[in-house]
Amino acid sequence: MADVKLAAETRTEFGKGAARRIRRDNKVPAVVYGHGAEPVHVTLPGHELQLALRTANVLLTLDIDGKTELAIPKAVQRDAIKGSLVHVDLLTVQSGEKVTVEVYVHTEGELAPGAYLLEHVLSTLTVEAEATHIPESVTVSIAGLEAGAAILAKDIPLPEGTTLVIDEDAVVLQVLAAQAEEASAEEAETTEA
Repeated sequence: MADVKLAAETRTEFGKGAARRIRRDNKVPAVVYGHGAEPVHVTLPGHELQLALRTANVLLTLDIDGKTELAIPKAVQRDAIKGSLVHVDLLTVQSGEKVTVEVYVHTEGELAPGAYLLEHVLSTLTVEAEATHIPESVTVSIAGLEAGAAILAKDIPLPEGTTLVIDEDAVVLQVLAAQAEEASAEEAETTEA
C-alpha cells in the first residue's frame, strides 16, 4: 500500500473563479471530510497529487496547518478533455479503522489450449480492510481453465485482514467458448451450388 505525504493549504475562497485561480497555480481544490467533523476545504499540489492518484486506494498523509490527517480518495473529478485534476474529495481515516474500498482483479496464467475467451464479469471486488493496509489489487490464477469454468468472489485469495463485502457467490471471471460466425444465406447458397 502506498503512503504519500502532501502539504495542504486551507482555502477561504470558493466558487468557479477561485477554483480556476487555484488550478492556474498548478494546485487542485479539495475537500477533506469524515468522522463527523466539519469539512475542511484545502488546496493540494497538483503534480504530486496526480502522481499519488496513479495508485489505487492510495493512503495520503496530509499536513493541514501543522496538523496531520490520514485520508483516502473518495471522489476524483477530472477534466473530460485534458484529463487533468479538477477537484478531489478525501475521506479521513484513522489507523486501525476498517474502510470499504474497491480493489482491481488481476489474472495470471494462460487458459487451456483452444478457442476460449475470458470474460471479466467484475473488474473490481468490494472489500473491507484496515485503512493503513488496503491492498492495491488481488490476483487470481486462470491457468488451464476451459469453457464453462467460473471463478467466484469466494475463490479469490485475499490478503490477511481483508474481507469480502459483496456476495461471495458472485461470478467474477468466467471462461467462454469462442463462437464461429454463422454463414450468411448468400454464402450458404454458393457452397451448395
